[in-house]
Amino acid sequence: MTVTEVLLAVALVVVVAMLVAAGASKLARMDRATHPAALSRAAATFAAVRTLAGALTAISNWWDARRRVL
Repeated sequence: MTVTEVLLAVALVVVVAMLVAAGASKLARMDRATHPAALSRAAATFAAVRTLAGALTAISNWWDARRRVL
């Protein structure tokens, strides 16, 4: 994987995480949560999406390495 591909993948993950966090914040505000509570939910969602992307990357790398050995 080249540097350009890595940077584009990171940018895509950040954009998707920001969109999902904005949606979580909007849903929290529609549920009459306070601004700090909505921001907290958005931050937790942002972190969860980035963690999920990291886990999927690790699994993908492990699977590729496993296929090369077999």
